[in-house]
Amino acid sequence: MATTEDYTTWSSESLISRLRALESALGRTQAPATASPTVPGKFKKPPKAPKPFNASRYSTRLIALKFAYLGGAYNGFEHHANNSTPLPTVEEVLWRALRKVRLTFPAFPEGKAGGHGKDELEEVCWEGVEYSKCGRTDKGVSAFGQVVGLRVRSARPLVKGKGLASTVSGADDKDVNGMPNEASMEDILSDESAPEEPSFDPIKDELPYIQLLNRVLPPDIRVLAWCPNPPPDFSARFNCRERRYRYFFTNPAFAPLPGNAHKRGNGWLDINAMQSAAKKYEGLHDFRNFCKIDASKQIENFERGVFHAGVHRVEAEDQPASLVGVGAEANRGAGGQLSTSTPQLYWFEVRGSAFLWHQVRHLVAILFLVGQDWEKPELVDQLLDVSMTPGRPMYDMASDVPLVLWDCIFPDLEKLQQADHADDGERSHAGGYEDGLEWVYVGDNEGGQDRAKKNPPGVEDGKYGRGGVMDDLWVLWRQRKMEEVLAGSLMNVVRRQGKPSKLRDVDFALKSDRVYDGSELPRTVGTYMPVMQRERMESPDVVNARYAVRKGLQYPRPRTAAVDDIGE
Repeated sequence: MATTEDYTTWSSESLISRLRALESALGRTQAPATASPTVPGKFKKPPKAPKPFNASRYSTRLIALKFAYLGGAYNGFEHHANNSTPLPTVEEVLWRALRKVRLTFPAFPEGKAGGHGKDELEEVCWEGVEYSKCGRTDKGVSAFGQVVGLRVRSARPLVKGKGLASTVSGADDKDVNGMPNEASMEDILSDESAPEEPSFDPIKDELPYIQLLNRVLPPDIRVLAWCPNPPPDFSARFNCRERRYRYFFTNPAFAPLPGNAHKRGNGWLDINAMQSAAKKYEGLHDFRNFCKIDASKQIENFERGVFHAGVHRVEAEDQPASLVGVGAEANRGAGGQLSTSTPQLYWFEVRGSAFLWHQVRHLVAILFLVGQDWEKPELVDQLLDVSMTPGRPMYDMASDVPLVLWDCIFPDLEKLQQADHADDGERSHAGGYEDGLEWVYVGDNEGGQDRAKKNPPGVEDGKYGRGGVMDDLWVLWRQRKMEEVLAGSLMNVVRRQGKPSKLRDVDFALKSDRVYDGSELPRTVGTYMPVMQRERMESPDVVNARYAVRKGLQYPRPRTAAVDDIGE
């Protein structure tokens, strides 16, 4: 019989040493312990490695996309490599959406292969997709008719022996929405009896480009239409012959002081004076005094043609309530008109073939000075006369937020010489170039709906109904409308409280002048100084020559036929 050790007399050090010896002996004789079984139902299989996505199995096609965005949350449209911005750019967000649904297969530089949209750090690359863009909007500026051209994946069955030259590895064969991609081409490629050119309608049988992109884009960027057959050498920049901008504002422009309703600088705008000044923009003029000079571009020709410029009131049919259609009669007042209230909304529209950097915002700034009676409409004539005013007087351009790139027009080249750009009267949509591209809009019966979704007719079509573009935009509009209603109601509460204001008795000659520039509040400027009496900036020739000397460039540059188009 084994004797039992009497550990009562052992010291602490001896006991610890004994325990370590026993643990060591036990570890040598005992088999490795197995992991305790997991709780039933909680076991998860390790994720499978993603299947390679072979882009060479799919055909591609050149299309144009028309889309809209609200610019408040973005650092402008254009993305610049190696230039970090506090906010994302619209172009970057669009590129990542295209990659996420695997519509584009860029030719990444060697050593910088892409991650198929899964990697947020993947560098933006448009090489190899025949990408072009129509306009470049600045930070805060919106667009309702922006257009890009690019080559995308197609559902057209791939003819044997044709396909993309390169293979791109990436995610599995389902898109980010769990929706299968178009049928694999393996069966077609291996079936010798298959016809060389399977029947395929380029619109009805195509991928639902609008829906694919809108599912992964943020709600303030919406694809509105796609063009299935742009010209073979289509360029969204150079094929566009007319760009239309609108700038929205209210009248009064800011809260007027009581008892001084129509005094100079008190918020009320003279619309007739603004209209008179706007008409002076029309025609071919040198707009060097209505833009910001970018010396790095070395622009020498500042002549631009303006087809139409005018101030228009937002009518009842332009209000969101009129877009609802059925049931809108409930909002109609006496006379059958949709109710409108002060302050009245207006918009300034300018249409032209190309615009200089910040040109539209400078045009609007001068109109606001005229509307506030700080300047006369003849100021436009003086600024357009570059012999009188070779350098721009120092004045601030208008705010960016109310500006919208409203539409981009691509006329039929055969009808281009017949376009009439004469004055078209009150409505801006009359006259001008007529768009020659065949657009398929969201909700259109052919090419504008997602055929993979088995919904009863009339329930949803991609434009209206569940998940439709109108639902998305309604949410954005209603949020802002409720904020407008609450803020307006609060102003009425404050206005009615307390004793009547005595500001009407103040001598306003002793107060600082206030100048409206499209922002929420006017700027105080002390005593207003007329534009033509202000300090002048250097002429573009001097600015360009100084930059060229500093950079070692040839000045003046050799003449080229191309027109510099910077845009707004």
